[in-house]
Amino acid sequence: MKHLIIGAGPAGVIAAEKLRKVDPSSDVTIVGDEPEAPYSRMAIPYVLIGNIDEAGTHLRKEKNYFKDHGIEVVQGRVKAVKDGKATLEDGKKLAYDRLLVATGSRPAKPPVPGMDLDGVSHCWTMADMRIIADKAAKGSDVVLMGAGFIGCIILEALALRGVNLTVIDAEDRMLPKIMDTESGNMVKAWVETKGVKVLTATKISEVKETGKGKLCVCTDTHGDIDADLVVVAAGVKSNMEFLEGSGVELGWGVKTDHQLQTNVKGIFAAGDVAEGPDFSGGNLMVHPIQPTAVEHGRIAALNMADNDASYKGSLIMNTLDTLGLVSCSFGHLNGDKDVAVMSDPENFRYTKLVFDGDVIKSALTLGRTDQIGVLRGLIQSEVRLGVWKERLKRNPNLLAEAYVANTVS
Repeated sequence: MKHLIIGAGPAGVIAAEKLRKVDPSSDVTIVGDEPEAPYSRMAIPYVLIGNIDEAGTHLRKEKNYFKDHGIEVVQGRVKAVKDGKATLEDGKKLAYDRLLVATGSRPAKPPVPGMDLDGVSHCWTMADMRIIADKAAKGSDVVLMGAGFIGCIILEALALRGVNLTVIDAEDRMLPKIMDTESGNMVKAWVETKGVKVLTATKISEVKETGKGKLCVCTDTHGDIDADLVVVAAGVKSNMEFLEGSGVELGWGVKTDHQLQTNVKGIFAAGDVAEGPDFSGGNLMVHPIQPTAVEHGRIAALNMADNDASYKGSLIMNTLDTLGLVSCSFGHLNGDKDVAVMSDPENFRYTKLVFDGDVIKSALTLGRTDQIGVLRGLIQSEVRLGVWKERLKRNPNLLAEAYVANTVS
């Protein structure tokens, strides 16, 4: 059996390792399109902060790890998949019996003039990290486009480098996809106490060169802002264009079933590129977070080796430390009416529970870490709360008590 994995991130590496264990006589090949050893993008900010060096981002630290484990790693970019073969841009063809698409995503480029100028960079690859490390010196002026989940991770790294940082987002709050208005603005207030300027409800119309070795970021409501560096964190797109013409069904990502197999037998998808089952809503969704990628890789590998493994669905979970303020969200938070909220803006604490009957289906905590595990257990186990629902609506912080009362006999 020839197993081919396109993508050298966490999903691809975990899948390769699992295949080597459950199908030891097979050939396992990973194709990666960067010149680096397989690494974690989530570790890049820690290099910028100085907590680790570049080697610290590598998913496996041992020299010759993949060769020693019988996993071939090929550098190249796949341009087409058809008839049991993946064709690389250099013309090389790799045959497969089972294929895993784990190509992840790439940063979206906003339709703003000036995105290709020197000094404008994403923070997605090791190459991007080196550009930022060179330009984001202490005291330099940096503009960050985007205050979503990825943007806030980059925000912390930039702020800790001692730059003069301005964050700009077109939405009315920070973290608009995972927080409601009150909690998102609470994060904004916290960040501003740390010396970061945050401009929400603000659009960037253009980035241009000033002729003085700096850039100028033009906004609709706050005038022009000088910058030595502009970092773009405006969302991501799944890397799946090479599958056009393959017969694989595409949507926001590569559509899969509960075995993470596509509509084409023998082709699977995992990680940021996969539009897989969603635990919270029951639909197919792209969940671009590393824990989901890891579990996708494991489940897909088992099924590639003809084991019957079903994926229940990924729980949208985002844990974020923004300059010392910890937030954790589960599931879909906006638009629901059956909720319990406890807010303490002066102390930057916030708890929100969203109910479906007497089951918690999604939640958010801000400024506390003491009951995150309990909250995840209540949601994933779909614990029926009974009378505890009304108690939690009066005091959403009684999570541990509710868990014990409904799970310990």
